[in-house]
Amino acid sequence: MKTKILVTLTTLLIVCLSCGQKEVQYQSQDLVFVGQYTSGLEGPAVDQDGNLYFVNPTHSGSVGKVDTEGNFSLFIEYLPEGSTANGIRFGQYQSMYLADYTGHNVLKVNLQSKEVSVYAHDSLMNQPNDLAICCNDRMFASDPNWKESTGQLWRVENGKFHLLSKDMGTTNGVEVSPDEKTLYVNESVQRKVWAFDLDTQGNISNKRIFHQFDDFGMDGMRCDVDGNLYITRYGKGTVAKLSPEGKLLLEVIMKGKKPSNIAFGGKDGKTAYVTLQDRGYIETFRVEKAGRSFAR
Repeated sequence: MKTKILVTLTTLLIVCLSCGQKEVQYQSQDLVFVGQYTSGLEGPAVDQDGNLYFVNPTHSGSVGKVDTEGNFSLFIEYLPEGSTANGIRFGQYQSMYLADYTGHNVLKVNLQSKEVSVYAHDSLMNQPNDLAICCNDRMFASDPNWKESTGQLWRVENGKFHLLSKDMGTTNGVEVSPDEKTLYVNESVQRKVWAFDLDTQGNISNKRIFHQFDDFGMDGMRCDVDGNLYITRYGKGTVAKLSPEGKLLLEVIMKGKKPSNIAFGGKDGKTAYVTLQDRGYIETFRVEKAGRSFAR
């Protein structure tokens, strides 16, 4: 099969010469309307059946769901009192983990019973914001202090928090590379993306600048299977795609200006889902390579 690739900054059009089919990539469109309350819309993640989950669609403390037919519903109407979720991750056996920033927890949800329990708690945290997950459900949590423009980075393992790095900027998006040898963390206010070497025990070293933007903020981010890093640009209304070397490859223009996080799913893992905090819609676009989490 021969393919011809036409590239612009926001759209990649692949034309299959042998079959006559074509697919527009990197062009955002609305997936579904999820309600008027969107200032806390965050944390998209896809389960093994292709259902999309996200937090705070109708009110704080709720968890929403869009099934594979595109139907929106509330999966959890209210988390336990005092808890408000941000990032979501799926672990082994389809356990759902939530970064609970008001309760200083990582919560664990049973998808069948919807039972919510505290997986890990540490009152010394500012506010667990986003999660990355890798081998054997080892997680990493960003921990920003927005008032002071500072932040920390934690490992979450076996029900406990372990401090990895302090005195950082406003840590927000966090992700692990496909080979699980690099941990990425961005600082929203400082507009920096950091990379750390990650060893098999979950320890980090060799902190270095991966990329720095000149304007606007950053929020959640996720890798594809080739190690390209997709970063939501809060305030700019784009999703930036960086190469494994940190080079800006393109930016996808969203309809809203406040994209907060991104996840990959669909039948082939090549559909990006983006939560936004200013429109009431979840937006979606197609990409070239499946997301890392889909491959897991």
